[in-house]
Amino acid sequence: MDKKKAIDDTEPGPAPSRAVDRFGFIKPEQNGSPDGLPKGRSTQDREREERSIRKWRKMIGVGGNDWKHYVRRNPHVVKRRIRKGIPDCLRGLVWQLISGSRDLLLMNPGVYETLVIYETSASELEIIRDISRTFPSHIFFQQRHGPGQRSLYNILKAYSVYDRDVGYVQGMGFLAGLLLLYMSEEDAFWLLVALLKGAVHAPMEGLYQPGLPLVQQYLSQFEKLVMEHMPKLGQHFVEEMINPSMYASQWFITVFSYSFPFHLTLRVWDVFLYEGIKVVFQVGLALLRFCHDDLVKLPFEKLLHALRNFPEEATDPDVLLPIAFTFKVSSRLEELTKEYQKGPEGSSETSSSKRHQPLISKTMSRVGSRVISNLTSDKK
Repeated sequence: MDKKKAIDDTEPGPAPSRAVDRFGFIKPEQNGSPDGLPKGRSTQDREREERSIRKWRKMIGVGGNDWKHYVRRNPHVVKRRIRKGIPDCLRGLVWQLISGSRDLLLMNPGVYETLVIYETSASELEIIRDISRTFPSHIFFQQRHGPGQRSLYNILKAYSVYDRDVGYVQGMGFLAGLLLLYMSEEDAFWLLVALLKGAVHAPMEGLYQPGLPLVQQYLSQFEKLVMEHMPKLGQHFVEEMINPSMYASQWFITVFSYSFPFHLTLRVWDVFLYEGIKVVFQVGLALLRFCHDDLVKLPFEKLLHALRNFPEEATDPDVLLPIAFTFKVSSRLEELTKEYQKGPEGSSETSSSKRHQPLISKTMSRVGSRVISNLTSDKK
């Protein structure tokens, strides 16, 4: 569906007078780049990027026709190159290919247009209220009722009709908004469907269902992984009564698309779409590992602040992601999922997790009404 068909006649406003970074976010007044990258790139950097683009074009083929064949023949090459980062000019197409959304689009012609034009949603007013809170410093979403906000509204409204059991939750806006920066409305909608319904990896819809059941599961698993991989820090969290629901809920709900530098978000999404939710666990563990020696010394208030405000050097993807990939969590996550699904009767919880459980339950009972609403003081 042509994006313009679902957009009102509102014309975009004049270009902002303030400078924007290479991703379209308005730069702050002070010197320096908000995306954490140098202002200029060397000739070597540009040549390296051009070589990478040529390699990726060869992998993909015209319009993505060669992708599946290349993946079958060279899975390790594909994985390695994705971990290094997908070229920005090809990111939107590759995301559609690795997520399975391109197949969903081709199998459902006309469905998105019907959802946007002919269906009504009980969440329409709520979506309208929240639209301006999604990436408010990006030029595409700045104009009230402009093309960006209208496209975002269309996607969220369409999904709330497509899956009425999930409907609309504010955190979904960050996923849809990120996708819109790299593809058309219809493409972004089907990629959102692919993620929430599990076209390739485990379905994510439980992150947004009432009570956020999948968030509770992931936080419980993350807590145990922290204790296993960084026992000193895990014990410090116990002593200071810090649990993951206090700092990591947004990591899972928005897949690091809220409050983290955008260049890190993109690199995380490259790998997340190809390898699945384990990447969120790995990146979370890497953040804690990078700051470990400082975190173990902090008292409650300073610790919580540090967990919500990581230093710039900790969010450099070329530093953070290699640390993340050292954590081999796939098998352990499968075990923890089985334990969690059995419930307290069937699992052998550690004393620390037992101690945390009441606190996690009480906190998560408020997550549905508070955590998502906290995504209003955007840093982007």
